[in-house]
Amino acid sequence: MEQEALTGVIEPKTVAVIGASATPGKIGYSVVQNLVNDGFKGTIYPINPGVDEILGLKAYPSIADVPTNVDAAIITIPAKAVLSVIDDCGKKGVKGIIVITSGFSETGNRELEQELVSKAHANGIRVLGPNIIGVLSNSASFNGSFAPFLPYSGKGALISQSGALLIALDAATYTRRVGFEKLISIGNMADIDFADLIEWLDKDPNTSCISLYIEGFKNGRSFMEVAQKTSKPIVALKAGVSEHGAAAAASHTGSLAGAAKVYGAAFQQSGVIQASDLNNLFDRTLALSLQPPLKGDNLLIITNGGGVGVLATDAAEKYGIPLKFAPKDVQAELKKHMPEFGSAKNPVDLTGQAGYDWYYESLRYAIGHEWVDGVVVLYCETAVTNPLEIAQGLKKAIDEAGAKDKPVTVSFVGGEKSDEGIRWLVENGIPAYTAPDLAVNAMAALREYARSRELISSAPDAEFEVDEKLAREIIKNAREDGRDSLTEIEAKEVFRAYGLPTTTTKLARTADEAVELAKKIGFPVVMKIVSPDILHKSDAGGVKVNIKDEQAAREAYQTILDNAKAYKADANIHGVAVQEMAPWGTEVILGSVNDPTFGPTMMFGLGGIFVEVLKDVTFRVAPVSQNQAKNMLGEIRGAPILRGVRGEAPRDQKALAETISRYSKMILDLRDEISESDANPVLVYEEGKGIKVVDARIILKKK
Repeated sequence: MEQEALTGVIEPKTVAVIGASATPGKIGYSVVQNLVNDGFKGTIYPINPGVDEILGLKAYPSIADVPTNVDAAIITIPAKAVLSVIDDCGKKGVKGIIVITSGFSETGNRELEQELVSKAHANGIRVLGPNIIGVLSNSASFNGSFAPFLPYSGKGALISQSGALLIALDAATYTRRVGFEKLISIGNMADIDFADLIEWLDKDPNTSCISLYIEGFKNGRSFMEVAQKTSKPIVALKAGVSEHGAAAAASHTGSLAGAAKVYGAAFQQSGVIQASDLNNLFDRTLALSLQPPLKGDNLLIITNGGGVGVLATDAAEKYGIPLKFAPKDVQAELKKHMPEFGSAKNPVDLTGQAGYDWYYESLRYAIGHEWVDGVVVLYCETAVTNPLEIAQGLKKAIDEAGAKDKPVTVSFVGGEKSDEGIRWLVENGIPAYTAPDLAVNAMAALREYARSRELISSAPDAEFEVDEKLAREIIKNAREDGRDSLTEIEAKEVFRAYGLPTTTTKLARTADEAVELAKKIGFPVVMKIVSPDILHKSDAGGVKVNIKDEQAAREAYQTILDNAKAYKADANIHGVAVQEMAPWGTEVILGSVNDPTFGPTMMFGLGGIFVEVLKDVTFRVAPVSQNQAKNMLGEIRGAPILRGVRGEAPRDQKALAETISRYSKMILDLRDEISESDANPVLVYEEGKGIKVVDARIILKKK
């Protein structure tokens, strides 16, 4: 039923325009005109009680007067009047309404928007919008919008939260020659959202790539669930990526979690390919809609110019594609299609003498060789070659090689004739660009897509044994005490309930207790202030390390109390924690925030007191598998430290990945309780020797 309702909105057979106008310049006139001019094959019913005819079509006073049932209703009447037509739409079997009208939640009128959705649902109707441009579908010849024309035809489908941007991109499809099957304006997403449309487009035989312009989600997790299951590539441009919530954050993680990082993590986990800007959205859509994914790492670059070859090599490194020299047999064959001074290594430089034959023979051989996973072809326009002929030779080579599972992207650098060659290639299913870095970036998108699908399809981890009941009991006791944060000792107990290895830590309420605990734990020890009002202990002078004897323990106890009282006179002090002094290890930080869009979100990075300065961190939305955690370890700038540098042994990355995964389960299970948390520092030891959580912080949700 959901799919049928969306089909009624996106590819209707009959459509009523409620608010149709006979006055040129009015939106109600433009919508009817677009339906007529773009050749809508179904039946159009203009609805306007004041006129008998619009653009040669019979007009009706209301949708109730239309003689047949209607699939979709496009609504352009004022916001305050929209509710009055919903019941009549329901009686006419309308499956979905396309609400172009503005004046709802975007202007603060949320109650009217909620009432619209409630009334529509009561009539079995889905709502697209409000505050949108409309829907454009090439295969249905349906321009149900006030965008001026259907887009340049292709296999992409673009969903945009910005209406004005959608109109601009509609025109740009012709100047850029990047084809789209559908353009869908989504506006306020009062009802139909990105997830709904992605599900529908995944089953659309005319769509091969789904592109998104996103300003925000209402339910990020539902988007992730749908995107992970989608069989078609999704490429997204996220706007509005300034950091949010940092000013009020109580943890290191909270201050480091910005929209860009969290959305980026969600996209990565969902298999969604990110675009950096509008041009990149078009470029990546072109490649993803026309070519198979790059499944391996063996990319070959074929060029007739050393300069563009070097630029492509730089781009490959920038976009994470490791170039390798071609095997000797490949080089030997390619040497047959270049002069003596050419190079067959990689990039393969055919030299400026290369014409149709050398390009054709080189590409046909390369794309058919088992070592080659994909090819980027570069061409600089010369006086002795015809770009269109080169383009045709490339297409012939690809067809004859028959390697349909290997992608090819192309760059032609030159003038009008090169532009003609680019257009011809795109029209014949080969993504082509005006600069070498663009062709390499497009190939990188194909590689990112292949990698993301591999990760999504990998086997899930075995379930961890945890004690959620104990963790909730500790939190319950803290709440009963009137606190919205746990002490370090309580936080470590919660961590241990989820199998996180923590240092032995005990609470002393007197100096004598501190001495006795230190003796039991064993010198040297660490001592710290325990207060729900002092979250950053080091700032308060509330930490003493390497305490080696009884006298030092007694002195440290008093110094810590004095420092804490001087830092915050009214602080509620529980006592002083006495903790085993763990041996030195590489310091990392684990942490979490409860993101308003995606919920529990996991952070990993290099730890210590400078974490907020260095900001060498990466994020994932919980839960995080051990495979995903291993990827996180390689994403930070400090990754070489974990792998072992300057004579240091590699760190225990396996234990660290398991701990990240366990931590993510904790914050997901306790998402109704935990707002923010940190484990900092976490000491990572040599391979096989595990890790140790030295300090812990948990901030509870306010209730």
